[in-house]
Amino acid sequence: MESVPLLAYRPGKKRALAREAVEESKKLWGVVGPAMFMRLVLYSFDIVSQAFAGHIGDLELAAFSIASTVVSGLTFGLLLGMASALETLAGQAFGAKQYAMLGIYLQRSWIVLLLSAVLLVPMYVFAAPLLAAMGQPAEVARLAGELGVCMLPMHFGFAVLLPINKFLQSQGKNWVMAATALASFPLHVAATCLLVVRFRFGVLGAAMALNVSWGLSLVVQLAYVVGGGCPLTWTGFSPLAFADLCGFIKLSLSSGVMVCLENSYYKVLLLLTAHLKNSQLAVDALSICMSFQGWEMMIPMAFLAGTGVRVSNELGAANGKGARFATIVSTTTSFLIGLFFSLLALAFHDKMALVVSSSKAVMDAVDNLSVLLAISILLNGVQPVLSGVAVGSGWQALVAYINVGSYYIIGVPVGLLLGWLFNLGVLGIWAGMIGGTAVQTIILAYITMRCDWDEEASKASKHIQRWAGSK
Repeated sequence: MESVPLLAYRPGKKRALAREAVEESKKLWGVVGPAMFMRLVLYSFDIVSQAFAGHIGDLELAAFSIASTVVSGLTFGLLLGMASALETLAGQAFGAKQYAMLGIYLQRSWIVLLLSAVLLVPMYVFAAPLLAAMGQPAEVARLAGELGVCMLPMHFGFAVLLPINKFLQSQGKNWVMAATALASFPLHVAATCLLVVRFRFGVLGAAMALNVSWGLSLVVQLAYVVGGGCPLTWTGFSPLAFADLCGFIKLSLSSGVMVCLENSYYKVLLLLTAHLKNSQLAVDALSICMSFQGWEMMIPMAFLAGTGVRVSNELGAANGKGARFATIVSTTTSFLIGLFFSLLALAFHDKMALVVSSSKAVMDAVDNLSVLLAISILLNGVQPVLSGVAVGSGWQALVAYINVGSYYIIGVPVGLLLGWLFNLGVLGIWAGMIGGTAVQTIILAYITMRCDWDEEASKASKHIQRWAGSK
């Protein structure tokens, strides 16, 4: 007889859980939806430029791929990672309703990222000899170096734009970024056509067009922030931005190392592939796969952003259970989307390369890599979300160590072993590196499942009080 109330209670609890999941999904997609749209559109900038480069010639395609993924991509990854320190602090401060702190954090992030951008300039100026020393063919290295110099304005623009993105994202103003992306895309297509076709700048024109497009996004978003679009969180420039910079730099550096190690991991694959026989064909095929993976990666990266915001907001509001529930909902949703795109990559395995290249040899090479592409996409459905949990919780330093071990102590050596000793070429290198990603994902999943979320909420409250004191 006592079992009746218990049986009656269970459905009610299930309904309550379903309602909570729906409510959390609404909050999550409020960040993820605009972030996903923005990232897909902005990543399409590179796809458009790469398509123009590919139809100019195989040399141009290889050089542009190396310049955008290795030269610009590595520095972008470092700056993006350093900006995620702002994502942690601003998200927790917004959850705690300490709104005025967000503007101070934004200015601190600008200072740190602009100084870092200056220090990274040699990566662009000396790109050609560096790439040649790393084994790139001489002509590819030379042209990639010229393209890298053309991308310098974009490099400094990122140092200002990325903190603005995190600042807006932490307070739910993702629609601003989505709107600027939508406005910038047709400009990018038009600018690329004019510079490449009309004015005959060739592949250099494709690189210059990126500066125009990203520049428009920067100008619009900066005008929105300082022009009154964020009255609660932006109260003007302040000398307080220079206070306690050491603590901010420390978190920024650990964040930068964490994200840069992730972003640069598969770029190492391109560099290693350059040492294989028929390397230009291998680089072309792999760069196409990396482009499609990168395009799809914008979806889990949006979930990384959404998870980071949701977790940091809930921890800032001292709601550990809410942070845990947000993690579960985000991971499940992202995995299901990753599964769908993984199956899609398998279904269109022999047609993907047509977007970028009409070369039969390149199309066949891409077809041979399609299974590994599908596996990578599936892993991407989980790994970035767990990184988002790390960003929201402030675990960047710990994850940086995990990334070093998983990627560069396990993934790269295993890839080299399979690629050269077992003569599997690019298939072996990529398979080994996928193994490194799998190890990292398992470790992060274990840490997340074992996490004491109430303790994390308590730590966040102490951090907010400390940073508020420095303000």
